[in-house]
Amino acid sequence: MRRQRGDASHMTHRMGASASSSITNVGGDSVQAARLSASSSPEQHGIAVREKKKKMTGFATLRKKFIRRRRSSKACDHGRIIRDLVSTWSHLEATALLEEYEALAALKDLHVQAELARPPAATFKQDLSMLYDYKHCSDVDLVYRGACFPVHRAVLSARCPYFRDLLAGCPGYGARICLELRTPHLEVQMFSALLRYLYTGDICPHDATLEANLLRRLGEEFGTPNPLEHDLRYLLDTGDYADAALVFTSDSDYQRPDSGSSEYGFRPKLELPCHKAILSARSPFFRNLIQRRTRSGEDHTERALHIPTRIVLDESVIPKRYARVLLHAVYLDTVDLSLILRGSGCGNSAGSLGEVQALTHTGRMRPSPLEEAMELYQIGRFLELDILSQGCEDLILEYLTLESLPTVLKWGSQPHGSAWVHRQALHYLREEFQPIASSSILHQLDHAHLANVLQSHFLQASELEVLQAVLKWGEHELVRRMEDREPNLLSHTVHSVTRKGIKKRDLSDIELREILSELLPLVRIDHILPPNSEALAQAIRRGLVSTPPSHMIGDERDNLRVNAWIRGGKKNGFFVRPRLFMPYYEEIKSLVEEQMVQEADLVRLRRPRYVADIPDALYMVEEKPRAMGTAGVDVLAAAFPEDKELIIVVPDSATMAAMLKREQKLKQSPSCQRAISLPLSSRHEINRQVRLRVVREFNLPDTVADLLER
Repeated sequence: MRRQRGDASHMTHRMGASASSSITNVGGDSVQAARLSASSSPEQHGIAVREKKKKMTGFATLRKKFIRRRRSSKACDHGRIIRDLVSTWSHLEATALLEEYEALAALKDLHVQAELARPPAATFKQDLSMLYDYKHCSDVDLVYRGACFPVHRAVLSARCPYFRDLLAGCPGYGARICLELRTPHLEVQMFSALLRYLYTGDICPHDATLEANLLRRLGEEFGTPNPLEHDLRYLLDTGDYADAALVFTSDSDYQRPDSGSSEYGFRPKLELPCHKAILSARSPFFRNLIQRRTRSGEDHTERALHIPTRIVLDESVIPKRYARVLLHAVYLDTVDLSLILRGSGCGNSAGSLGEVQALTHTGRMRPSPLEEAMELYQIGRFLELDILSQGCEDLILEYLTLESLPTVLKWGSQPHGSAWVHRQALHYLREEFQPIASSSILHQLDHAHLANVLQSHFLQASELEVLQAVLKWGEHELVRRMEDREPNLLSHTVHSVTRKGIKKRDLSDIELREILSELLPLVRIDHILPPNSEALAQAIRRGLVSTPPSHMIGDERDNLRVNAWIRGGKKNGFFVRPRLFMPYYEEIKSLVEEQMVQEADLVRLRRPRYVADIPDALYMVEEKPRAMGTAGVDVLAAAFPEDKELIIVVPDSATMAAMLKREQKLKQSPSCQRAISLPLSSRHEINRQVRLRVVREFNLPDTVADLLER
């Protein structure tokens, strides 16, 4: 069944206040509310959190999650350093740098929206509405005024006292019931709207306009139903009207058919009652399975014997300990890890979803909540239960910390992992790069992940910190390689490298330069502050930095350092686009505001001579990747890694038309229009982020964005 498309901007992303929380409600596509600093009193803090939650958008919440409050002393140091740089600049030059930052800030908003984009999982209301439309697994026919309505006994019995009593008097599969209602002049279309209301809990204006008097009369005859969630919970908890059962077995439970344990030759370890209509509505996997049984005639025997349809699940694929979590997500749109069955018989099941277990297996008897969420995500993918998969994505993001970051990055990059989680983890890495660079977590990062964030304009670290982190990572990688080459078979012996330790002077700069050959060019050397940094000078002396910063080359012209930060027209070959490092941005914005007050007569009298009004086409040429890491987006077509199989997905014409329509709508959004209006914005980069957001909302690979561009 095609997944319903939706506007990702309507999704409310909430991130949990702590990793101990284990319940995620994904009915509205959520990411739990962000962790906040406890700098204020508990009462004030609680009030502030409640007030902010009412106003937060998905983007604001994610930003709150990732951007933790930095220590004021550290922020002040960065502010002082950037002020020292621009202390000799003119007001026009400082304004040009501020405009560069503002363009990047607007682009970052669009970038984060694209990173957050995913197709919203259908809620139980939407799926039950589709169930009413397509009549899957219907077991009763209602006839009203000559119109036949195939319906589902369990849904109507749980929702409406009138139908509960009516259907109780007509047991059996396929009953055909002719209705004669007391309410006069009730049209067929109105009766259909009433049935849809029982399925969805919502009155659909496009079906009928129910007048107040008519609603009152219908309520008197049919009874007033409970909220839909209440009745679904009743069906889940009691198992009333169940016509199916989930049965979890394993190879060890198999017995001979003549053993008398069951007609299937299995001894069920766990059997949970459920409803075929609900399973069919929520999961294409279950719907296809039930339809195959119907076509094969198996369900005829079960109906004749008045036994529920047993849906047998192999515990080596879907562990039984997740059974109640699975049904809870099916009926109520929530992922509750507290429902995981614990005990000696419910531990890790050998071979469950092989690849996921191989990644998450740690040798412990009980996996962590993060590992359980990862395994449940794969189960949701296997069962085509999007509400479970997205709920697990939200939980994984809730458990994302500095310590779990390497695991989440590795898992998200795997074919069985979540691309959406991987994007959020990379965003977390960019935002938290400073504390990561100063911890041992840095050594656990893969080369590819480090290269990815170093290419970003939005990496939250000064360029000096970036250089130091790259050197630190490279030296650790070199030590690891030396230990792997250690001639001693036994480590920690007197002569072993591991035992003695390796001093920095023992490291080969040639081998280190080879290890960092792809990372060091991504460091924006011209933006290292202070420019006389000892770390930079030492890297140059060791031959790690092949090209010194521009102010060390040639004559001592004062404007060389300025030209490395702001655009200076066609003759400026030193310009490198600065990263949107927030302490620098805030300090420059404050500085320009001060200068505007002091020199009001100079404000906006003329365009800065450093800012050229270049057409967008030229910006596209200007912003191609450079050797010194100045690039934004690679616009070269078909530039894919050679070690990966290229799979081109071509949407059908209807999907492509819908995507183009969505693209045009997003381009008219306030955030996009604001980005376009800024003088230094690149329309090419803006359009790229919009297209990425569109294809991700339609659950298509990022490569499809190139089709939209063409």
